[in-house]
Amino acid sequence: MQREELFDEIDNTQSITEKYLGLSLIKFSFLLVLVLILGVYIGILFYGTNSLEVLFGLQDYEHYLQSEITRLKNENAELQKEYFELKEISAPVSVKSK
Repeated sequence: MQREELFDEIDNTQSITEKYLGLSLIKFSFLLVLVLILGVYIGILFYGTNSLEVLFGLQDYEHYLQSEITRLKNENAELQKEYFELKEISAPVSVKSK
């Protein structure tokens, strides 16, 4: 009977976290808060204003702008060629007379 009373006393003096996790309530609370803070920090890294999602979006936008620059340069070259051809056609032809 003494053994049962000893086990009852041990079980009553331990907190729930000590019984099931082997940690004191203070250590468990500290670890829980640490995990929550780390989770929030990682969430901000992935979905915040300075996140990977924003970085990838900006990289896609940069590629789009680079292709637009190339397209507009080609279009500009074609228009300049057409302009100079039209300018050459409309210029009066001067013939030297003797």
